[in-house]
Amino acid sequence: MFTRSELEIKTISELRDLCRRYGIKATGNSGYKTSYIVSLMAFPQIAVSQFKQGKGFRNPDFAAIQVISTAIDEMNSPTDEQAALIKITLEGRRMNYPDRYEQEKLLALHKAKIHLEQAIGLLNQ
Repeated sequence: MFTRSELEIKTISELRDLCRRYGIKATGNSGYKTSYIVSLMAFPQIAVSQFKQGKGFRNPDFAAIQVISTAIDEMNSPTDEQAALIKITLEGRRMNYPDRYEQEKLLALHKAKIHLEQAIGLLNQ
């Protein structure tokens, strides 16, 4: 992440801006560069340690992932005609009202399923 030498050459104002950018608080007296430098050098290791301990952001358990997988299965797959309608909708073509509402719902469901499948893939990494 940051090296001490790259942080030492920065002014207190630049260090303060870096801390603000990443949402990090200075350790100790904010009038000293070392207060910012210590915080900026330490936060990556602290974040990884907290993740390993289960603090803050956590991986969902197997049961939660199964629920997402069940939702994906329940959505099923589009028929050939539904797939064609999704494709033409993605090309910007719209049906007349009131059928357009159903067309948009079909597209939203398609996008939701894709995102859920991506989420499962990311969680299984």
